[in-house]
Amino acid sequence: MSQPLFSPFALRSVTFSNRIAVSPMCQYSADDGFANDWHLVHLGARAQGGPGLIVVEASAVVPEGRITPSDLGIYKDEHLPGLARIVDFIHAQGVRAGIQLAHAGRKASMASPFFGDRLLSPQQGGWHPVAPSAIPFAPHYAVPHALTQDGIDAIVGAFQQAARRAAAAGFDIVEIHAAHGYLLHEFLSPLSNQRTDTYGGSFQNRTRLTLQVVDAVRAVWPAHLPLFVRISASDWAENGWSIDDSVALAGQLRARGVDLIDCSSGGLILHAAIPLGPGYQVPFAARIRAEAAIPTAAVGMITDPHQANTVIAEAQADLVFLAREMLRDPYWPLHAAATLGEPASWPVQYLRAATPHSPARAALPRPERVSEPK
Repeated sequence: MSQPLFSPFALRSVTFSNRIAVSPMCQYSADDGFANDWHLVHLGARAQGGPGLIVVEASAVVPEGRITPSDLGIYKDEHLPGLARIVDFIHAQGVRAGIQLAHAGRKASMASPFFGDRLLSPQQGGWHPVAPSAIPFAPHYAVPHALTQDGIDAIVGAFQQAARRAAAAGFDIVEIHAAHGYLLHEFLSPLSNQRTDTYGGSFQNRTRLTLQVVDAVRAVWPAHLPLFVRISASDWAENGWSIDDSVALAGQLRARGVDLIDCSSGGLILHAAIPLGPGYQVPFAARIRAEAAIPTAAVGMITDPHQANTVIAEAQADLVFLAREMLRDPYWPLHAAATLGEPASWPVQYLRAATPHSPARAALPRPERVSEPK
């Protein structure tokens, strides 16, 4: 019998071969949002490592929604061939492909982290960020423009168009990014949202934009394909967004056709008191799963195969998302399988490297694009 970490998991018409997912990780290596060879090789190497799912990094739904000018984008049709090429390669390794749709909000127009944490002026290729309220993330960030109703409507439409493009590129999953202090999270948290209109104040008002985006995306995202939402389950700050809020929101998202909540935390304010440690965010995934009756993903300092297996075995989450550990070891799923005594789905080109201590089978067959049920 398979270890829980290597058991299949199905959502709608999509089945993941195991419970390991590669978390979306910004590479800051695009030009005008276009995916290139770096993205293909980066994501392709991790697909060869045998996860059940890879989620492509935060991809901006509008140019002004990029964190930096080097972010990936899905804001025009010309982006699709490069993304489709990546999807095809991921599928060829027997892995499901997802993409995270994002808007950076007040954290936009920054230099790539390789070049220092600094704001870019328009002369340097930057732009003026937008947010729910004119409150900067930090002193060295821009004071954003507070969005008007027309601006909000345009952003909802941009998320919807991005979802259409994701479907055209062949992705199996889309994930709406409502975490880490970016635009949707900024609307959710009272620490960054001080509006007095229908988008501010009460829980109902502060969640309005996220629910509108979900409704718009679900309306065009194929009904047979899953929809994820990533949230920061806590701001880790007094009077901020809380796990209680997250449970309440998750229930509303489930009712609107969201299939899984990807449970991260933090990112809204500087110097939040976050108790970092192995699996420190897993309790968020466990509580949301139990109380909102929706599948969840756990993420954050999950590094050991036994640790990841326990998360699934104890029903704390349905998927484990790995980020930095997959940068350190693109073949973590193959090595985890060996550790847990599971047959590893090696690429046929690499079978010669399988050791007697790592029972091997050829990589799983390519999952063809999931077609509309007849």
